[in-house]
Amino acid sequence: MTRVVVALDSFKGSISAAAASLAFAEGWKSVEPDATVVERPMADGGEGTLDAFAVAVDRAERIPVLVSGPDGELRDAAWLRLPGSPATAVVELASTSGIELLGERRLPWDADTTGFGQAIRAALAAGAERLVLGIGSSASTDGGSGLLRVLGASLTGAAGEATVAGARGLADIARADLSGLVPLPAAGVVVLTDVTNPLLGDRGAAAVFGPQKGLDAAGIASVDAALSRYAALLPADPSEPGTGAAGGAGFALRAWGARLVPGAPEVAELIGLEGAVASADFVVTGEGSFDGQSAAGKVPSFVASLAARHAVPVALVAGRIAPDADTSAFAASVSLTALAGSSAASLATPAFWLHAAATALATR
Repeated sequence: MTRVVVALDSFKGSISAAAASLAFAEGWKSVEPDATVVERPMADGGEGTLDAFAVAVDRAERIPVLVSGPDGELRDAAWLRLPGSPATAVVELASTSGIELLGERRLPWDADTTGFGQAIRAALAAGAERLVLGIGSSASTDGGSGLLRVLGASLTGAAGEATVAGARGLADIARADLSGLVPLPAAGVVVLTDVTNPLLGDRGAAAVFGPQKGLDAAGIASVDAALSRYAALLPADPSEPGTGAAGGAGFALRAWGARLVPGAPEVAELIGLEGAVASADFVVTGEGSFDGQSAAGKVPSFVASLAARHAVPVALVAGRIAPDADTSAFAASVSLTALAGSSAASLATPAFWLHAAATALATR
């Protein structure tokens, strides 16, 4: 009887990691009903992080919270309480202050991380002794100023006046008083990120991620300069890898005292992925777009390395596989776009094509 571990990341804008893993599992079982298919949906800190923990960790509990979204509108969100000690809470930026919440809109100057801070504060108020924070998929480039204010920081202008939220207000911040910040929980704060970008410069938050949030060339230069002045006010190193993640939210969390770590390995440890892989006959991983950058710390490359450590064959399933992608680490690879005949078709019904990919691999 075959034992298959399904460790897919989300297919961004298409299907969550949990739903993708379920669709694939059902496809495999349709061919091999007696197979043991273990779902371990993966994430690296971005969209789907909360779902990955919810599916993989028994007795994980979603705790609803009302937050101010990236556009200032009230939104229903949740954080996740994990069982055991220390009392651990998982909070995801994507579902509280994420770019997906804006749909097709972009608010490069006004979106901020207030909602993420509110969810963190709610978890702490509920007794969390350890925080696991996923910070991918941000809608803003506010340097994490929104979340810091919610956690108790005072960020004001030269005369002590209040400054507006978002990137728009960054340049006016002249004073930072962190004495009112809520203390770190007893067992600490771990921040999951899938990027190593610093806060400033050509590889920084504004230059690399600003365009996808709606900043033009002039806006990038302006926000990068504002972030530089803002960084000088806070006790963190803006050159540290990961401080540019989520529009500078990584930098703000470092100023609070949190620890930045690569997302995929930390998620894998917390959901027990290595133990599942070690006892598997076959592993499947993937994401929406597998390209030349996917080998740099993304979920598929991490899962492939884990499978190789235990000499278990691993397959790749992706929405699209770019021509420059190196798939040599995989025993097989399947593109949903190729199966469906077009990108539009695969995006329209991703669960159907993931089911089809599973049947193709199960009968290979």
